[in-house]
Amino acid sequence: MMDTPRIFTQAAMVASISIDATSVDVVAVIYSDCDGQPMSDNTKQFRWIVTIKENLEMLFADAPNIFVAGDLFWYPVEGNNKLRQAPDTMVAIGRPKGDRGSYQQWQEENISPQVVFEILSLGNRMGEMNRKFKFYEQYGVEEYYIYDPDRIDFNVWIRAGSSLESIDFQENFVSPCLGIRFELQDPSPLVIYRLDGQPFIGFVDLDRLRQQANSRADRAETQAQTLAAKLRELGIGPDSL
Repeated sequence: MMDTPRIFTQAAMVASISIDATSVDVVAVIYSDCDGQPMSDNTKQFRWIVTIKENLEMLFADAPNIFVAGDLFWYPVEGNNKLRQAPDTMVAIGRPKGDRGSYQQWQEENISPQVVFEILSLGNRMGEMNRKFKFYEQYGVEEYYIYDPDRIDFNVWIRAGSSLESIDFQENFVSPCLGIRFELQDPSPLVIYRLDGQPFIGFVDLDRLRQQANSRADRAETQAQTLAAKLRELGIGPDSL
């Protein structure tokens, strides 16, 4: 009769341990949107980042499943918030447009951004760039571009199997994924061309072109009104022509 309480007590202890193990609170993993670091170190680097990112946005504005982002954290593995990079510009083909706090790959049908751009400044260090290269190589980037606007140095890597391989090109290179063309003729800065042959331009130049187009339209309208007035003086209705 003395063994029964002992057996009951052991069973109760096992049950208690099981209950405690399954009732432990699961701490949610926080995927930060910001690391407190500036997007760029100087105005030239910032201008290049914005120019590439915004021209790609305009180029693929009518493509609902091409997502373009700048300085956005990319987390490739769920549960690991230390494993991340924030490319200066990245393009994810097959993912819808829309705002994101970060690119969490497991929520993006496990699609890696295929194209990544990094713009260098004097603040970049070799160790940092090596870590970025290994990250992009390991997690599926198809095309990796690095441009140093101070040294006018442009480097391209294209995926070959499990590796990113450096491409040796002469003056021109066309992106296999995006179709845009890169032209580098020393000592001139890099020029990137759209699919229609027009170069990527900054917003100041874009606004200047808009103003010029508006001026041409205003002049054409003025000329049309002047001609219509002269025709009416001659007794000719413009609609009768």
